[in-house]
Amino acid sequence: MTYGSRILTTVTASVDAKLDALGDPTRRAILEKLTGGPIAVGVLADQLPVSRPAVSQHLRVLKNADLVIESVAGTRRLYRINHSGLQAVRDYLDRFWETALDNFAILAAAEAEADHRKSSSARKADKGRTGKK
Repeated sequence: MTYGSRILTTVTASVDAKLDALGDPTRRAILEKLTGGPIAVGVLADQLPVSRPAVSQHLRVLKNADLVIESVAGTRRLYRINHSGLQAVRDYLDRFWETALDNFAILAAAEAEADHRKSSSARKADKGRTGKK
């Protein structure tokens, strides 16, 4: 595959929304807090330097982007990470990583070939100066 066909594809609205949601440091902090399991909004608000309404707003953005799942436990709303939502972001970013690795392998092979040619030329030059064949 070529670089263009693997990387320069249209990002779906779903991945776009996820990347936009992850662009905010508070939302990333919320996701980090949720790695330990489901947490209530109030608990999250106590752990973050923003108000409870702000946490609720950030959670709404994360939920709309399918990055968190909301559940109700009595009077509390619990949030947990939606792993399939994060997987979509990872799949998108993996395409860049695969291309970077492919390009690195091509570059490493080209450098190895250049080093080999340089070594061969140096040996030939040495043999020419000493008269050895």
